[in-house]
Amino acid sequence: MEKDKNGRKIVLVACGTGIATSTVVAERVKKLIEENGLNAEVIQCKMAEVASKENEAHLLVTTSILPKTYSIPVVNAMGYLTGMGSENIDKEVIKYLKE
Repeated sequence: MEKDKNGRKIVLVACGTGIATSTVVAERVKKLIEENGLNAEVIQCKMAEVASKENEAHLLVTTSILPKTYSIPVVNAMGYLTGMGSENIDKEVIKYLKE
């Protein structure tokens, strides 16, 4: 997928309702982007909205079980909520955004 007109990569952050857990994850991903000087934008949404947005995105970061397979890479971010494996999730998100 090409970057948007500003050269940014788009990261979808989704949970079941697009409110509670995705807010925690979105803040973490925004901080990662800033700390690593990456040119990316986070869009928070409901899992049900991902299918309609995946064509304009580069990465999906989610705490939900996937209802289907998507055309973009997916990072399971449940560890951001449990505190287990957070550093590995960080590395995975950064890797995809640097590609």
